[in-house]
Amino acid sequence: MAYSKINNTQGTNKKNIKYLNRNYNQLKQDLIDFSKNYFPDNFNDFSESNPGMIFLELASYVGDVLSYYTDTQIQETFIESAQEKSNLLALAYSLGYKPVISNPSTTEVDLYITLPANGVGDAPDWDYAPTLKKNSTFSTSQASSVTFTLMEDVNFQVSNSLDPTEVSVYKLDGTPQSIDGSNNPEYYLVSKSSKVISAEVKTATFSLGAPEKYITLEVPDSNIIGIESVTDSDGNIWYEVPYLAQETIFEDVLNVAANNPNLNQYSNDTPYLLRLKKVPKRFTTRFTSNNILQLQFGAGFSGDDDVEILPNPDNVGLGVKDNVSKLDLAYDPSNFLMSKAYGEVPSNTTITVRYLVGGGVESNVPSGVITKVSNPILVKNNSVGSNVTYNLVTDSLQVYNTIPATGGSSGDTIEDIRLNSIANSSAQLRTVSKEDYIIRTLSMPAKFGKIAKAYIMRDDQITVDSNARISNPNGLNLYTLAYDNNKNLTNLNAATRQNLITYLEEYRMLTDAINIKNAFVINFGVEFDIVAFKETNNDQILLNCIQALKDYFKIDNWQINQPIILNEVYNVIGAVKGVQNVEHVRLVNKSGIALGYSQYSYDFDSALINNVLYPSMDISIFELKYPNTDITGRITRY
Repeated sequence: MAYSKINNTQGTNKKNIKYLNRNYNQLKQDLIDFSKNYFPDNFNDFSESNPGMIFLELASYVGDVLSYYTDTQIQETFIESAQEKSNLLALAYSLGYKPVISNPSTTEVDLYITLPANGVGDAPDWDYAPTLKKNSTFSTSQASSVTFTLMEDVNFQVSNSLDPTEVSVYKLDGTPQSIDGSNNPEYYLVSKSSKVISAEVKTATFSLGAPEKYITLEVPDSNIIGIESVTDSDGNIWYEVPYLAQETIFEDVLNVAANNPNLNQYSNDTPYLLRLKKVPKRFTTRFTSNNILQLQFGAGFSGDDDVEILPNPDNVGLGVKDNVSKLDLAYDPSNFLMSKAYGEVPSNTTITVRYLVGGGVESNVPSGVITKVSNPILVKNNSVGSNVTYNLVTDSLQVYNTIPATGGSSGDTIEDIRLNSIANSSAQLRTVSKEDYIIRTLSMPAKFGKIAKAYIMRDDQITVDSNARISNPNGLNLYTLAYDNNKNLTNLNAATRQNLITYLEEYRMLTDAINIKNAFVINFGVEFDIVAFKETNNDQILLNCIQALKDYFKIDNWQINQPIILNEVYNVIGAVKGVQNVEHVRLVNKSGIALGYSQYSYDFDSALINNVLYPSMDISIFELKYPNTDITGRITRY
């Protein structure tokens, strides 16, 4: 039968049926009008006292209820209009967004220990330096104490530009420096900084019997931030993944000779190596509308190894032995035999779940209040000569926060879930655009080697005969640089480069071939002449101009292939109080390994066009390496 948008006429009666009215009163009036038009002789008393009106009103009531549920079903189907929290959560998870129930406050704390001097007395005995393990806890000195948990291991033996260790001769308040009989330091104060969050670790256990597909466990607690670890009574570790079909995770291992003898030499700058690990024991998490955290496991029951039931000619296609008709059967490549491709099912064991609880507005605390060491987890890095001395070292641990802890709040509201889900739907776990590659490269965790600068462009080759450039459509050149201990630009070491390869491999497009290369570094100095106002402190004006240039050319503010606009340099100097006029600014190339600069020289005069200094065609970056000596200025007139 055919329907129009407003009315429908069918058969020979051609009765006009309206579909626009949806609530009770409108439906009742439509039924009355319909009866008057088509049944005037059968039903013409529409007073409230007429018993026949009950049928019209009942029909109007049913129509109103059906309309309501139809509207609600449509409304709750779309993330933009859904109102029920359970529906919003389901839509959010389908779009890849994981709602937050409680936001913890975060801050950075300073950690202090005292180390004995070595045999010579000119440095600490680093054999006694321990590692403070992740999940060590501290608390505030306030009346309503707040617990903070350490997010990463702190190794007091490791020091690099991204994780420095500060050392000073230990000194008690109001007393001389601690020295031994030979007038040498006896103890050193060693400090490091690390991030903490307002959370504490709690534990829940679950006893499981026979295997059950996709078993779901609920953690009976509130204000849960996330899962810390899941283990079973057999000592197996279960890993959290975004979805059960994902069977690999990133694993960090210490950069020691036992793990990789070739890359161990770079352990100071790259303390951890990044590896991909296949995890059949895995689970996913999600929150219910009641803020209950659920853990869901897979459906694998097989006792065989995964390798033995992966696709092969004996179990797929022509090799299916029991039925030839399966030749045209549609197979799911991720779980075609209900194997462990969606993860194993824990059975006949006890699952122990360690999870983080905390956060909220009350977890925001001022500086100087995180001073109590509640539960430190310290382990030895080396064999020590004296356990008594080592115990003194561990007992000396102190903590202090110079920065307030901020960011603590309640979890996502209905609107937060909606807007964050919409924003997340456009995000992806694939590197497609130029910006994707740069952001993904710079987001690699610092413990795997911090990437300071990144730039990517399509690969091209130069022909031998015509010296012309030919683009390689599937090749990408990723140019990177790192910082050394003085925060000067340097090339990536082999360990960091290998970690970056492993990291990007999980996100790159299948057809993308990535060449990781070093960008060229061009060092330079700045010379300027200014005219100062009369009756001003000339020395102070010059110092202020030099400081303004230091801030402007701070390497954090500069990217690969970024030109230097000379007019902006003029403006930076001219904005200094006391400067009447900037007469001249000159950028000078600095090169030569013997002088401490980059080996690459560059013709600044040829590259300066319309007061813009352009980088070379070979991908490069400008660096003011020694700002204390390479910025010179003079006052020519008063």
